[in-house]
Amino acid sequence: MDDPMALPGLEKLLDVCRRLMLGLKTSPPAREPLKAGSSFVGLPFDPVLASVYARFGHAAFATEVMGWVLTRSDDHVHRLEESNRWWREEWWKELGMPVVVFGGDMGLAYTYATVPDFADGWGRQPVVRVDTYEDEPKVMPIASNVDRFFDSYSRYLEALVADPRYQETSETDLLFPWHATGILARDERLVELMRAGRFDALMRNVDDETRRWAAQVMGTSG
Repeated sequence: MDDPMALPGLEKLLDVCRRLMLGLKTSPPAREPLKAGSSFVGLPFDPVLASVYARFGHAAFATEVMGWVLTRSDDHVHRLEESNRWWREEWWKELGMPVVVFGGDMGLAYTYATVPDFADGWGRQPVVRVDTYEDEPKVMPIASNVDRFFDSYSRYLEALVADPRYQETSETDLLFPWHATGILARDERLVELMRAGRFDALMRNVDDETRRWAAQVMGTSG
């Protein structure tokens, strides 16, 4: 796939960051960015990520509210490759399956990654959030594909800015993905995968609070 695919979720996220003045930083892509389906640390590279890296070598979204950062990969810095080689050695065994990390929350050990084993018919891989603060990684499924993640995160930012506490103090108690269950529940493919138990093995280390969160996303909570 040489031509980047349409990314309405990314366009919405860029618009929200600019329109709501939440901060946005981007840098140019590599002259030869990673291709969809190409081998990347032994895994097929996600087609949505390939389209993202065809546009940006690096990006930081919602910097004013400590949003998240797209890991850099361009002609000068190869942090995406370096990070994934490190993850392959340190975390794949603990997770029980391979993932491709592509970003994370600013200043925190929360990482966003795709799961190649669960790719759909177009090769698009679902997205999980991995918490590595403890010895055992904790996983939360958050999107059916990378562009859907962008869409959900942009809607979370809109909810954050509309929160009365944020409007009064520029501070908020709303955290992604904990306080975005209603938003994530709109991702029908994500809910379908969760209800089918596709993420159960990855979520084996999560606590009861996270299981209640997952039940809310799936619409199965009491």
